[in-house]
Amino acid sequence: MTSVLYDAPGPRAKRRNVLISVAFFALLALLAWFIWYKLDEKNQWAWALWKPFTQSEAWTTYLLPGLGNTLKAAALAMVIALPLGAVFGIARLSDHRWVRLPAAWVVEFFRAIPVLLLMLFANEFYNRYTGVSSEQRPLYAVVTGLVLYNASVLAEVVRAGILALPKGQTEAAMAVGLRKGQTMRSILLPQAVTAMLPAIVSQLVVIVKDTALGGVMIGFTELLNARQTMAAFYATVIPSFIVVSIIYIVLNFMLTSFASWLEQRLRRSKKSTGAVLSAEDMEELNPAAVGGSFGTGGEGGGLPGSRTYT
Repeated sequence: MTSVLYDAPGPRAKRRNVLISVAFFALLALLAWFIWYKLDEKNQWAWALWKPFTQSEAWTTYLLPGLGNTLKAAALAMVIALPLGAVFGIARLSDHRWVRLPAAWVVEFFRAIPVLLLMLFANEFYNRYTGVSSEQRPLYAVVTGLVLYNASVLAEVVRAGILALPKGQTEAAMAVGLRKGQTMRSILLPQAVTAMLPAIVSQLVVIVKDTALGGVMIGFTELLNARQTMAAFYATVIPSFIVVSIIYIVLNFMLTSFASWLEQRLRRSKKSTGAVLSAEDMEELNPAAVGGSFGTGGEGGGLPGSRTYT
C-alpha cells in the first residue's frame, strides 16, 4: 500500500528485505552461540554456580532487599522529579523574564552535570553539613542526584511538548478570554501529556537504571551492590550479572508496558470525548465573554449570524 510518506516495496525490494532479515537473524544467532560457547568453555553453566539462585537465602538476604532499595530510591526520585520538572518547564515558558531566566539557568546547569557527580556532591554535603545518619545518607544522596538531573531533563521534555502544540490552541483560548494560567492548565497540558508520555517514560527508565551508580560509588545497597556482595559470598560472578540483568529487563519492561497502556487509554478517552458546553459552562469559564459574544441571541446580545449554545 502506497501513501504520501511511504512507498510500497516492489518485488526486488521485498526480496532484498527478506535477505537482509535472514542475514541479520543469522548473525544474531551466531553471536548468541559464540557467547554461549565462551561461557561454557569457562564452565559458567555449571549447576554449582546457578544453584544459589534456587535457594531462598540468596533472594531474601541479597537480591530482594537490594531490589527494594532500588525501587524505593527510583520511586522517590520519580515522585519528586516529575512535578519539579513540570514546574521548571512551564516556568521557562513564562512571559516574565524574572521567572523565565532563573528557571533556564537552573535547568541548563543541572542538565550539564553528570548525575554521578551530583550524587557524590550530595553525599559529601549530607556528610559534612547535615545530621543525616550514615545509614540513610546514601539513599538521600542517590535521590538528590537523580532528582536534580532528571527534573532538569523532564523540564525540557515538558517545554518541548507544550511548544509542539499548534499555536491556534493558545490563540483560540485567548479569543474566548481565558487567562494564560487557565489556558495552560485546561487546554495545553492535557493535550501535551499524551505527546510527552514516551519521552517521560524513557526518562523514568533511566532513573531506575541510574540507581546503580549510587551502589557502585557511595555504597548504596541497591540491586547491583547486593549482587556484588552475593557474588563474593557464593562465587557466582557471571551468573549473578545475568540474573540481575534479567531483573532489570523485567522491571523496565513492566514500566514501559504500563506507560503504553496508559498512553492508549488517554488517546481513546480523548477520541471518545464529545462534551457539549452549555451556557452555564461557558459563563463559568469566562463570564465576560458570555455576556458579549456568547449572549442569548437578543438584541445586541450576539454577533450577526451567530448561534446560541444552550
